[in-house]
Amino acid sequence: MSASSLVSKSLSRMREMVAHATGQSREPSEKVLDRIRRQLEECAAGLGGEISTRQRAARLAETYLKLDDSGRMAMLNMIALDFGPDPAAIADAHAAYQKAVGSDAQWDAEAQLRAAMRSRRIRILTQFNAIPQGVKFLVDLRADLLRFLPGNPLLKPLDRELEARLGAWFDVGFLELARITWNSPAALLEKLVQYEAVHEIKSWLDLKNRLDSDRRCYGFFHPRMPLEPLIFVQVALTDGLADDVQQLLDINAPVADASKANTAIFYSISATQTGLRGVSFGNFLLKRVVEDLQRDFSKLQTFATLSPIPGLVRWASRHPQELANAITPTDWKRLGEAGIANEHAPVLTGLLGGDTAWVEDETLRAALREPLLRLAARYLTEARKGTDPVDPVARFHLGNGARIERLNWMADKSEKGFAQSWGMMVNYLYDPDRIESNLEAFAREGRVDASATVRRQARR
Repeated sequence: MSASSLVSKSLSRMREMVAHATGQSREPSEKVLDRIRRQLEECAAGLGGEISTRQRAARLAETYLKLDDSGRMAMLNMIALDFGPDPAAIADAHAAYQKAVGSDAQWDAEAQLRAAMRSRRIRILTQFNAIPQGVKFLVDLRADLLRFLPGNPLLKPLDRELEARLGAWFDVGFLELARITWNSPAALLEKLVQYEAVHEIKSWLDLKNRLDSDRRCYGFFHPRMPLEPLIFVQVALTDGLADDVQQLLDINAPVADASKANTAIFYSISATQTGLRGVSFGNFLLKRVVEDLQRDFSKLQTFATLSPIPGLVRWASRHPQELANAITPTDWKRLGEAGIANEHAPVLTGLLGGDTAWVEDETLRAALREPLLRLAARYLTEARKGTDPVDPVARFHLGNGARIERLNWMADKSEKGFAQSWGMMVNYLYDPDRIESNLEAFAREGRVDASATVRRQARR
């Protein structure tokens, strides 16, 4: 009998055992916890051959999946607290290393110190990785860890180790770039609908439009998760910079001639696995996609995004004085003509509270255009969280060497667009001649590259 068959049989038996042991109880019993602890000890010891090792790991994984949140947290606490390195062994190995420094025994002592510092948690995690669907299991387990961490900081050592392991297992060298088309497996297309995080896919026609001949969709895949895109990007092939996402998403718009396009617009980038937070491969995705597009379309000269500004309204609500500072005397004159006398007017208060009634008033909308664009320019170029930009999308693109090229008024008229940025969007430009210098300046000094137009808007 094959190893996979034995694992499948053990998982089936474990389903019955766990269902009987846990019943409908929200808290795992001491008996169940004792059994889990024994299984973890066996797993950490790594005894036996490949088949028995996989069986143990499969039983533990099945046990974990059958637990509710309280049970999962108890099991994760157990791994985090009871299976770390032995402090006494580390102290002894460190003392031996200090004594051996400068002698022929130094390198052996160094290896022994490394071995003493190696956590038994890593052995458990590595054995999970070896079972069928083990990679996906570990990614989902880390998603649980990230949910539990705010209320349980004792899980941090386990999270750090798992993040490091996932970083190695999901190294970009192991990932496969694949184009996703309308002819891709239905299970994969369903994942696109499920995971799309920027512009909701509302129907199969909507999805088909995004995969038409004037579009491209690419994803990074792990060989052990073939139908789970880790991150995917949607691209529109256009004539010039796009400034209106409604036009890009319009299922009734005519299909453009992709062979004549001079610009590739990345209008949606979605990371799909919460458990891979901190494992970065988005920048490699864009570079690989640019190379693929340049190979297929020789006339492409410009590579840019049409991106949301997801944190703008939230930031302005926390810093209302920033909105007041963005309104010049000239702006106040225009607002006065629109019936807004001062900063205490309901419309200005409503702007920070999510009210969108102003959008229907053409005069008021025109009066608010310049101050809100000015506010957005200052937010993207100046607002910081520590040394990094506050806005997560800006952080991503600026950290990958892009330039803030242009702000677009009323570019996203969806409810979500108004709620997060008063309908504004931004083009980030990836200029091949400036990407490396921008990336280095941003990493070293936190310097943001922005076009002259955006900088003028921020200074007014």
